[in-house]
Amino acid sequence: MKKKLIIFMPSIEGGGVEKNLFLVSNHLSKQLSKVALITISKKYKKKFNSSIEFISPTADYWDHLSRRSKYFLSLFLLIKEIIKNRNLTVFAFQANIYCILVCKLFSIKVITRSNSAPAGWSKNIIKKLIFRFFLNLADKVMVNSLQFKKDLKREFHVDATCIYNPLNHDDIIKKSKEKSKKIFKNNKKLKILNIGRLTEQKDQLIFLKALNLLKKNINFQAVIIGRGKLHDKLLKYIYKNELNHFVKIIDFVENPFPLLKQTDLFILSSRYEGLPNVLLEALSLKKFIISSNCPTGPKEILLNGKGGLLFKVGDYKQLAKRILYYQNNKEKCNKLLKYAIQNIKRFDYKKNMQKYLSLVEKFI
Repeated sequence: MKKKLIIFMPSIEGGGVEKNLFLVSNHLSKQLSKVALITISKKYKKKFNSSIEFISPTADYWDHLSRRSKYFLSLFLLIKEIIKNRNLTVFAFQANIYCILVCKLFSIKVITRSNSAPAGWSKNIIKKLIFRFFLNLADKVMVNSLQFKKDLKREFHVDATCIYNPLNHDDIIKKSKEKSKKIFKNNKKLKILNIGRLTEQKDQLIFLKALNLLKKNINFQAVIIGRGKLHDKLLKYIYKNELNHFVKIIDFVENPFPLLKQTDLFILSSRYEGLPNVLLEALSLKKFIISSNCPTGPKEILLNGKGGLLFKVGDYKQLAKRILYYQNNKEKCNKLLKYAIQNIKRFDYKKNMQKYLSLVEKFI
């Protein structure tokens, strides 16, 4: 008898990881007889197929806890499920180390999906040793870029499997046609967009610093879409440097594609990633990309600069030069964009979903 698959994702917050969670969970639920999800975030239940068993607290109160608190409550739910039924396999999308520990204590098969490059979570030797030990206890570690796979091998001696994020191109095009507000007021100005959580990782501050250098050189309007703890800090920088006539911040939206469709230029300013979905989405909508050359993903998506422009992480002066280059060399940049679009098939939805299914089936 095949094992039940438990997908473990304590805190669902609406970012790129979650997009993959929805896609992968729903696809697996159509192919496997028993799929369940352990999460504290019940508000996203409608995003999942009705055949997926939801294992979460009954009260809505728990969804207001901190992420770390959600981890521990979800681990309690996982232990309860394991005690009730030992014939299962766990697929962790989050809190991987905690999940591995619990599964190994109960001799349960566990697959983990690492979402962001080691540069973001292994900065001290103690953490590095902990991750090296526990990741090697997992039955399979999955990552979403080839560079990520190399980094895990080098830093943690982990032989990971790379499966690209499944890009649902048709769904993006369909959603981009939905009615939405107009976020750019003047079509004659260069329209620049950045989408991401307002956090240190996404580093929108260097995006603003680059724009501050350019405000007297080119005619542009820029929008940042996102929410997060750095909102006030970014807003303060905008007003202090008199950028409020050039830049605005708008809140996170469930469907950003109609807004992304309005832009000329998409910019990713991150310090680290895994494989940023937003770059694949921008390419689906035929938008030119300037991205930080952060670990990992952008260089892979943009074919080492043959499909878009890259700049050094944190280097706002270089970013400003890249924006200026785009403004003055649109014909050359359009050739780069065409090349990137021609090579986007690597991220094909069906092909990568089949890889997910094949991986999971080995352990159930």
